[in-house]
Amino acid sequence: MSQQPKILGEAEVNSILDKVDVRGALERAFKSLGKGHATQPPQTLSLFPNDAGDFITYLGVLTEERVFGAKLSPYIPGTDHALVTAWTLLMSMDTGTPVLLCDSKRLTTERTAAATIIAADLLARPDASILTIVGTGPVGLAHLRYAATLRNWKEVRLCSPLIREQQDLPRTLASGCPILLHTDSAEAADGADVVMLCTSSGKPVLDVANLAPGVLVTSISTNVPNAHEIDPAYLPGFDVYCDYRATTPAAAGEMKLATAAGHWTPDRLIGDLPELLIGKAAKPTGDRPVFFRSIGLGLEDVAAAVAILNAV
Repeated sequence: MSQQPKILGEAEVNSILDKVDVRGALERAFKSLGKGHATQPPQTLSLFPNDAGDFITYLGVLTEERVFGAKLSPYIPGTDHALVTAWTLLMSMDTGTPVLLCDSKRLTTERTAAATIIAADLLARPDASILTIVGTGPVGLAHLRYAATLRNWKEVRLCSPLIREQQDLPRTLASGCPILLHTDSAEAADGADVVMLCTSSGKPVLDVANLAPGVLVTSISTNVPNAHEIDPAYLPGFDVYCDYRATTPAAAGEMKLATAAGHWTPDRLIGDLPELLIGKAAKPTGDRPVFFRSIGLGLEDVAAAVAILNAV
């Protein structure tokens, strides 16, 4: 009789996460992708009829782990706010049967932050000392946790419009570095060495027209159509990197819009995470600001789910 797949809900996944090295799992997956031992198909967006929402399918194959899988993440508009959930299915490459079905809400937050921090470690100046994080929801705070030991920070700034209403935000890192609160993104980013944009906005949240050379800006994704956290017109002024060059330019809002407007083309990408991790992409020159864009990859979801499965 075939073995039944493990099914883990949100509470079970959350209880296991403290034992899991999500960043390490993602780094191994990206290296495998760079060496041709993994597959990352494009994500697909499927619309519900009558503007009732949509869902994104994230796929990935990890040959070394002998698994393939998919995450489904729906976006369901509501009166007060949209509902976004996610579940990941892992299947065996050897038997073709399911081995794990798990809630991926928290896993998505963790892998999103971990991917950004891998990029920031590779792309930020070694002497970076001021970090700004725009967005103080679960994703922004996960970025803060992962970034806390990334560099020898002298100052960390958190920014969101309603930040004064949040009572549970940390005010120092474990190192003693102060954490300052801001409501204005321009003020929070002024003089920062690394700016992590961690919002669900579909339009720019930061004016990047006058960023200094060497400043790193990272940006994540959301289900809003053509979502972009910076103005697409400024892409030509950056050294641009992404999580995976084969799929990101066709899905990232600012890249799609900049390409359609004739401002930028995907062949101007300097590198992606697989290339950076195996030494096939050039690091930033320091002559221009740097932009890293992630869209969230199925391979990240599969790698994170494998790590959860191994920890059960």
